[in-house]
Amino acid sequence: MTTDEFDFVCRLVRERSSIVLEAGKEYLVESRLAPIARQLQLGSVGELIGRLRSGSDNGLHIRVVEAMVTNETSFFRDIHPFEGLKGTVIPELMRARKSERQLNVWSAACSTGQEPYSFVIMLREHFPELSGWRVNVLATDLSTEVLGRAREGRYNQIEVNRGLPAPVLVRYFKQRGTQWELSEEIRRAVEFREMNLARLWPVLPKMDIIFLRNVMIYFDVETKKAILGRVARLLRPDSYLLLGSAETTLNLDLSFRRVENIKGGFYQLVG
Repeated sequence: MTTDEFDFVCRLVRERSSIVLEAGKEYLVESRLAPIARQLQLGSVGELIGRLRSGSDNGLHIRVVEAMVTNETSFFRDIHPFEGLKGTVIPELMRARKSERQLNVWSAACSTGQEPYSFVIMLREHFPELSGWRVNVLATDLSTEVLGRAREGRYNQIEVNRGLPAPVLVRYFKQRGTQWELSEEIRRAVEFREMNLARLWPVLPKMDIIFLRNVMIYFDVETKKAILGRVARLLRPDSYLLLGSAETTLNLDLSFRRVENIKGGFYQLVG
């Protein structure tokens, strides 16, 4: 891949998703685009980029941007956030919402669905009293491909081995050949929608919990500020934002404070 070709892909990805590809990622770009070039029976990634530059196939632009989006995820990822939810956050919100008996939860950049499904499984395992509540779990992602996989709720052996205790696997999954299929009850508890965090957002309800974990690290400072500003307007005063361990609101948005007594990257609005 030439420097000019790499720069073109960087501009395309940034324009379409606001994700910043840093210098030195040429190998990553080439390895992600090579399968698309093969599927289209093109001789090289350079040929693929040439077709992109011609602008004749907008669907190809979408495929390329989706290929460059990192979809690293796992069930009950990093464990501390789920311990914080189980031990402190959910009990607090249940007390605060006991008259409404409703919770709104959003998993942004949900990838193949392990995060929102982990949340729903946690509620089933530890909070049976919520069965009489309305718990709305929205999960969004930029990539239509990963959303398709998420809706199916099918995972391979490696994916279910990452974070799922064996008793939970047996309770909520059925083995179908080499795949494990999540129960329909859990799948129906999550609504999946396509959404680009860096573009105009649809109208969303006020949220009690927002998962925005391990996605802001890919954005530039201005995009991070814009996203946090929108998140602040969506959260209720006593609600929670979850960020990844390498992420922070510090020097980005003064509306948030870190909740120091809960491990796992929890933030609330100031005041």
